[in-house]
Amino acid sequence: MQLERMGRAQARVRQGLDHRDGEQVTFLDVKQYFGLGHVRVGRWVSSSESLIAANMVFDALADLALVLGLPPKALGLREKLNLAFGHGGQQGVMAHYSPSERTLALAKHAGAGALAHEFWHAFDHYIGDVAMDVGREIGRRNSSRFASELWLQDVPLLCHPLNDRLDALFQCVLLSPDGEQPSDYVRRAIQLDKSFGRLYFSHPSELMARAFEAAIETHALFEDVDLQSGEISLKWLINPYLVTGTQDLTAVNGATSRQWGVMPTGAFPKPSHRDAIMGHIQQYFGLLGKALEKYQQGET
Repeated sequence: MQLERMGRAQARVRQGLDHRDGEQVTFLDVKQYFGLGHVRVGRWVSSSESLIAANMVFDALADLALVLGLPPKALGLREKLNLAFGHGGQQGVMAHYSPSERTLALAKHAGAGALAHEFWHAFDHYIGDVAMDVGREIGRRNSSRFASELWLQDVPLLCHPLNDRLDALFQCVLLSPDGEQPSDYVRRAIQLDKSFGRLYFSHPSELMARAFEAAIETHALFEDVDLQSGEISLKWLINPYLVTGTQDLTAVNGATSRQWGVMPTGAFPKPSHRDAIMGHIQQYFGLLGKALEKYQQGET
């Protein structure tokens, strides 16, 4: 049974903190804990499937908040991010972000591993409204644009220390070290698009989403406390519902399989590039997390 396989796989593979203290959660808990706008569950999702999926989504979002150093409610993007599970998806698409509805949609049986990727799309879209100096006229024309797209169009970021770090992240992913040429990662993506005859791999937001998920999967850590000795040790955080399949840089027949799709060789940044990308992710989201904590405490 698909439901049983899904639950067993998550219990066997995930390695991380027990964010729920072993308790069952619902999608209402997910909505409230992470500050989402609304959550929709498809009519063909059974109550049992909904409960298992809610646990997985909760753990994945909690793991992501931990890695990024953000308060959990920050993932809801001021309640502008909506979530759909087994509802309103696109045929043949396992997970997607809809800019017009600001909804992150996960397929009932095939959304595992896509959450980090799709969250970046949601964040990229959200930050385009608040970080980019688009002006009124440009803003109307680019109401569905992502910050990464606008950045490559030379739309300036608003002056703010956070945006300086966002600018550095975009440069690290998209440009060569001297800032004069596309990065090797971008060049490979352009070649992939030429091979497949479509614009996908080199689309700015797709480039950023793959870089984001690859850095998360490669570098995510958590502090594990030994209950007997009290010693704290760092361990790799593994959550195949959050992200999976970006580290297999070798491929069979030119493709890398993962739970929610198949990606061609070269679609993700190389290991050394991931190291640099993760450094910038931590610098940006770390500063954002501290700013949000101060705001919540009334210090700003």
